[in-house]
Amino acid sequence: MSLGFDCRKAFAETLIELAAADRRIVVVVNDSVGSSNLKEFRRRFPERLVNVGIAEQNMIGVGAGLANGGLIPFVCGASCFLTGRALEQVKVDLGYSRSNVKLCGMSSGVAYGELGPTHHSIEDLAWTRAIGNLTVIAPADPAETAAAVRAVAEHNGPVFLRLSRMPVPAVHPADYRFEIGRAARLRTGDDVTLIAVGTMVYQALEAAALLERDGVRAAVLNMSTIRPLDRAAVAEAAGRGPLVTIEEHTVTGGLGGAVAEVVVETRPARMRLLGVPGEFAPTGSAEFLFEHYGLTPEGIRRAALTLMEAQLGTADSGD
Repeated sequence: MSLGFDCRKAFAETLIELAAADRRIVVVVNDSVGSSNLKEFRRRFPERLVNVGIAEQNMIGVGAGLANGGLIPFVCGASCFLTGRALEQVKVDLGYSRSNVKLCGMSSGVAYGELGPTHHSIEDLAWTRAIGNLTVIAPADPAETAAAVRAVAEHNGPVFLRLSRMPVPAVHPADYRFEIGRAARLRTGDDVTLIAVGTMVYQALEAAALLERDGVRAAVLNMSTIRPLDRAAVAEAAGRGPLVTIEEHTVTGGLGGAVAEVVVETRPARMRLLGVPGEFAPTGSAEFLFEHYGLTPEGIRRAALTLMEAQLGTADSGD
């Protein structure tokens, strides 16, 4: 994961491109111009960036007010604070009111690893996907980030865009076409399906390559839209065999929970949910935490093989 691209750069460059063509696009930040990679946006459009200081609840209200005035605000801040401190405002001012605000949660997951549990943003997908009318997206690489920014700018309604600060390798071509609510199949296979989101998509692809050496054909789905979830893609994958979900997030209420809800209602299948197992993740680098929770190609490989062994054991027992 050390060699890759910062999705915040693709986010900022695309936002500048859109703002140059559409004067309605503005930015609101909580003293996070640098960490949101928006210094060039501020230089180009100083009158279209509002810095409210460290006041996340106020920031959401300012964004909603700008949207009510016909603008398209991108409200940016560290995801742990943007969602945690201002969840009531996200629920009422954005979701309930259907405000056309684009929340941009930066440095999500365990990107702030050494700062510890207060800065791990491993609950944000669960919180936001529970809010009515709120679209939730977590791109996997720079190409998808740029495409998602364009898509959410055109989308009429509130969106939570979850971005990491950790460099990620490209998993999509530059001309990748992103569609809200549509999963992208990056690899085909009939033995097991790895369903991943965000930084974990590349890890899933690497795990699939390892599994191929074991004689296992693993499909890989990039489920970049958590809400609305691509239910058809999940049901189709469950019809083929067992599923492993992989997320840089708690396994409670995030991608794994969303996929499990579809599976139990449509095509019951064995599942393994990889992520943080419902606890406060310890302090340490992102690399350490990925190893700790098995969010690595080898960890995913082991989980898939164990799941398939359990599936085979059930079949052999006649259950």
